[in-house]
Amino acid sequence: MVKTKNEYINREISWLHFNARVLQESKDHRVPLIDRLRFLGIFSNNLDEFFKVRYATVKRIVDAGKTGKSVLGGERAKDLLEEITKIVINQQTRSLEIFKQIDRELREENIFIIRETEVNESQAEFIRDYFFKKVNQELMTIILNDLTEFPLLKDTAAYLAVKVVMKNGSGKGKHNRYALIEIPKGIDRFVVLPKEGDKNYVIILDDLIRFCLDSVFTMFEFESISAHMIKITRDAELDIDNDLSKSFIEKISTSVEHRKISDPVRFVYDKSIDKDTLQFLKEKMDIMDTDSVIPGGRYHNRRDYMGFPSLGRQDLMYDRIEPLPVKGLSMKGSLLDMIAHKNYMIYAPYHTFSYVTKFLREAALDPQVRSIKITIYRLASDSQIANALVNAVKNGKQVTVQIELQARFDEQNNIEYANFLQDEGVKLIFGVPGLKVHSKICLIEREEAEGIKRYGFISTGNFNESTAKIYTDYTLFTAHQGILKDMNKVFGFFETNYKINKYKHLIVSPHYTKSSFMKMIDKEIAFAKAGKEAYIKIKMNSLTSYKMVDKLYEASRAGVKIQMIVRGICCLIPGVEGMSENIEAISVVDKFLEHPRLFIFGNDGDPKIYISSADWMTRNLDFRVEVGCPIYDPDIRQELLDTFEISWEDNSKARVFSAKQDNAYRKRAKGEVELRSQVEMYNYYKKKLET
Repeated sequence: MVKTKNEYINREISWLHFNARVLQESKDHRVPLIDRLRFLGIFSNNLDEFFKVRYATVKRIVDAGKTGKSVLGGERAKDLLEEITKIVINQQTRSLEIFKQIDRELREENIFIIRETEVNESQAEFIRDYFFKKVNQELMTIILNDLTEFPLLKDTAAYLAVKVVMKNGSGKGKHNRYALIEIPKGIDRFVVLPKEGDKNYVIILDDLIRFCLDSVFTMFEFESISAHMIKITRDAELDIDNDLSKSFIEKISTSVEHRKISDPVRFVYDKSIDKDTLQFLKEKMDIMDTDSVIPGGRYHNRRDYMGFPSLGRQDLMYDRIEPLPVKGLSMKGSLLDMIAHKNYMIYAPYHTFSYVTKFLREAALDPQVRSIKITIYRLASDSQIANALVNAVKNGKQVTVQIELQARFDEQNNIEYANFLQDEGVKLIFGVPGLKVHSKICLIEREEAEGIKRYGFISTGNFNESTAKIYTDYTLFTAHQGILKDMNKVFGFFETNYKINKYKHLIVSPHYTKSSFMKMIDKEIAFAKAGKEAYIKIKMNSLTSYKMVDKLYEASRAGVKIQMIVRGICCLIPGVEGMSENIEAISVVDKFLEHPRLFIFGNDGDPKIYISSADWMTRNLDFRVEVGCPIYDPDIRQELLDTFEISWEDNSKARVFSAKQDNAYRKRAKGEVELRSQVEMYNYYKKKLET
């Protein structure tokens, strides 16, 4: 059935509205100044990934000569591309205005991001010295005029398009020389210049190169040189071949390599570029009408602002929080002994992620532990998790790792880890044909007096100590043998995937997640129709499955009260009379990235509570291996109910979903105290330690 705009918000458009919420953070004066600049970087990085994947997917539909209406919420693919481009151009314009405001405020704080035209004599000496020592030898410079074939531009790399106006010429046609300079990635984008008094100076690498252009083109007699930034974004979808002679690692490696030459889907240029330079580039690059051509600002790859230097100004950045311990779970004793008697939950980054690595290190050394099984989706660049697993192998444990080689944009990293782990004796599993493995589970088997006993943990997020500092995620440590028996069946499915298991406790995609949640919604509908209290509380990253949206609409019409906290994409439209008047939905965007998936069903006074790795997206429900886990421990159940309410009551960083799609902040009632949920969450866990 083709969906209509009146019932659903297109997922691509909803994603762009999510990124607009990120952009709002860069404008919010309650956010420290340097962090506002870093949010601009996050906005830009998100947009790059959007064009690589989502825009590229829609463009493929257009290139195939199809409308795509059945999969794009009733929109024609060609119309959607135009709508996306229009929204992005507006957002880019806003981002440039915000940057100018941030730049003014930085100057008020004696932080000056200077251009090449603002360099003084002492800075000029430093810059030229820096250029010849660190930059010049790294430059890749290509003269374009006489090339029969335009060079292959790297995906999202930044280039300076250089126009050299030769002497004794009119400045047109053959008297212009055009060149490209690739901005080196191995050098910091922000060069901190010597401090002058209490004034800090930073020059962007692009401008440092502009300042030294005359040194690059000494072979020409020129009147003038100008340089403007351009970049392209390429289709990042993986096309995996069916060559049976190749291993899965080889196929993914080949596909990742192919990204370098995949079709461009976006061309961004400095809008002040000379018209003849732009026309020259577009003709040489064969830019098509279906490509998204975006006029931008002076600098591209603004994602680099995520790494803007602190300059020792901690007062212009968020205060760092000290991760808390979990009450009753000591890092000094044996975690296995403690977990044997009680379930524990960590909520990173409010709690320290070190419990996860401590658990694995202990299992690696414990003489009674026989085996470790774990799923890996994204690892830190220098992973303590991987090191602990190798340590376990060296101590004679059987270690099995299901590593997902198709984790978006982490493919190369995971290929390298797969080779490393395999070389160290770890048994690797590469998933299920046609399915990504997105579950976050770990299982160990330990030989005890009464026989083999299982311990494990299950999480809503990746086992990655780097992202655990900025992503909020639940991780449950448990020795519940029923849950862990089900978990063992999941690992069995990875190896014998022709067999569909039955589970008593876990909810596992692709076979049971959608149907299980549908049944729980149906029960709430039945309670509502019987005149009983009926409610659903959901926290997730994205809601795009039309079937799940339809089921929530059905529940709303039946009188079920639904509260939703959705960080990213939300195709559901809440608050529409006769369709969704009993649904409220908010998005919280703040210092930490809200990442957990939490599902609470009223169940006639005995709430059913689950954490899960799965959002309610078609890919998570039907095309991935995901695991949802019930919460039985009464203390943890109450904790999850409390944390949901803290997030729900946010009146500082919560935006309200509505048909207007305007990202309006939730309004506070007169006299109502401001509640910022991420601050309150940390205080909540601090208080738990005091009781």
